[in-house]
Amino acid sequence: MSRTATYAAPRSAWYMARHRFLRHRLAVGSALFLLLIAFLSLAAPLFEAARDLDGNQVNLFARFQLPSADAWLGRDELGRDVFQRLLQGGQVSLLVGLVTAFCAALIGTIIGLIAGYHGGWLDAFLMRCTDSVIALPLLPLLIVMSALDLNKLGLPVVITESENISLYRIIFIVALVGWTTVARLVRGATLSLRERDFVIAAQSQGASAFRIMKVHILPNLMSPIIVATTLSVGNIILLESVLSFLGLGIQPPLPSWGNLLSNAQELVSTAPWLAIYPGIIIIATVAAFNFLGDGLQDALDPKAS
Repeated sequence: MSRTATYAAPRSAWYMARHRFLRHRLAVGSALFLLLIAFLSLAAPLFEAARDLDGNQVNLFARFQLPSADAWLGRDELGRDVFQRLLQGGQVSLLVGLVTAFCAALIGTIIGLIAGYHGGWLDAFLMRCTDSVIALPLLPLLIVMSALDLNKLGLPVVITESENISLYRIIFIVALVGWTTVARLVRGATLSLRERDFVIAAQSQGASAFRIMKVHILPNLMSPIIVATTLSVGNIILLESVLSFLGLGIQPPLPSWGNLLSNAQELVSTAPWLAIYPGIIIIATVAAFNFLGDGLQDALDPKAS
């Protein structure tokens, strides 16, 4: 009588990562919450069409209207629908957070890869530049850069006169100073990876430095880069909110959660809900990105069981 042995097929690294992520309930809940916020924000035009309203339309006869059937979260000091304004602000704040985090991660990855792989004087120079950016007082620097007159920098009028110029400015400024964490992370990992056997084998076969960094090193860095980028999104949204609250971030008529909160600061005693709604959504979104980053860190850790 023959016996047949059954062997479990080896599970892929991504399968195990997904399994570990699904066990992190806070991360899963945060991911679902962020998907909901993103869906509602992107669906803002559909809500406008379905409710037959314009989120930017002024109606002074309905100033400070309490929540009702036609204004689900009430109306602001100009009679605009608060719910619709929050959705429009979500489009801008999430766009700033995601695009800026991606740009900062891209800059940091390139600098970290070059510094870690080549080493020597180039590594020392790039890391001193990184340390210099880290040493700068962030908020005062951002305030000064936000106050620069772009017309005097020689930029085309089509850019400086655009109503979205404050959006472009905030993305550029924050990405310009927000790459340092990823750069140091990538540089440290690259220093370790360049001594591995598969990298030495590629070098012995005559592979160029660019190919080795692209094909052999970068794929092994994706997990920490993804985690660091995810964690930075919440910080960037919070930073944009602070700058907009100070009047140096996203400028009207473009709404963001930060300038909605800024507009409500003088109306707390009259209409407190105008400050409560954007405040809650900012706190919840930043916390959700942090929980999501923690979950991804646990899920993508190869040493986790």
